[in-house]
Amino acid sequence: MALNKLVLLLSISWIMGTASTARELPMKLGNDLTARLDGGGGMMECWNAFVELRSCTNEIVLFFVNGDTHLGPDCCRAIGIITRQCWPSMLTSLGFTSEEGYVLQGYCDASSAPPLPVVTPLLVEPPV
Repeated sequence: MALNKLVLLLSISWIMGTASTARELPMKLGNDLTARLDGGGGMMECWNAFVELRSCTNEIVLFFVNGDTHLGPDCCRAIGIITRQCWPSMLTSLGFTSEEGYVLQGYCDASSAPPLPVVTPLLVEPPV
């Protein structure tokens, strides 16, 4: 009986010892925070766009409340970066509905599109 308890105790100790041991994982080069922030550029670009979007909140509110249809190019650039490259749902977390986000994105897409060429009609003189 004592032998059974001893075997059981040793078995439990062995299982717990192997389950709780950790192995060392090799560190990848460039896995520190500064390398990720400086190297990729994506995350910093998203945060810069977020800060820019916060600075143009007044323009966006006037856009929806008064119908003032002028958003600056920096504001449109921030909207484009956030909705296309970062977190499309971030606009909803800032208090805008998804429909308002689509309206802002559509306005900025239309305002950044190249202007259509102007076609002038040719004057044709009537035959004499």
